[in-house]
Amino acid sequence: MSINRVIISGNLTRDPELRSTQSGMDVMSFGVAVNDRRRNPQTNEWEDYPNFVDCTMFGNRARSLHQYLSKGTKVAIEGKLRWSQWERDGQKRSKLEVIVDELEFMSSRSGGAQSYGGDFGGNQGYAPATPAYSAPAPMPAPAPAPAPMPAAPVIDASSSVYDDDIPF
Repeated sequence: MSINRVIISGNLTRDPELRSTQSGMDVMSFGVAVNDRRRNPQTNEWEDYPNFVDCTMFGNRARSLHQYLSKGTKVAIEGKLRWSQWERDGQKRSKLEVIVDELEFMSSRSGGAQSYGGDFGGNQGYAPATPAYSAPAPMPAPAPAPAPMPAAPVIDASSSVYDDDIPF
């Protein structure tokens, strides 16, 4: 058994493109730039190397989120990898992309993060997260800090746990 899950965070490399399938399902395509940090063997200094990831989101949320995403938007994405292969002008082509299940704004106009996840296009075996189909809501005013709780007593676990008690 294998698990196909991807989590990335980065900035959108271009404005997202929204289109519809013949059946009317909305499809949003966009790219995300993520950095890979490696040590340069000649200078022995750390350098960032960009990776560009193609992403696709389906359904009503693709249409809803399209208006809030633009080039440079910082996002975190969770999804699964999908490999596609086709032929154009006699040349075989392929690509690896992320099918987005959840998208979180890493910075929003209101200063907080917003998450958009859940079921779209048939759940595909994953439990839906809380769906959100509207614009990021303003953050409420912070609540006053609660009164400090008294410190819990410190228990020395080494006096009650012995190596003989561990089953492995």
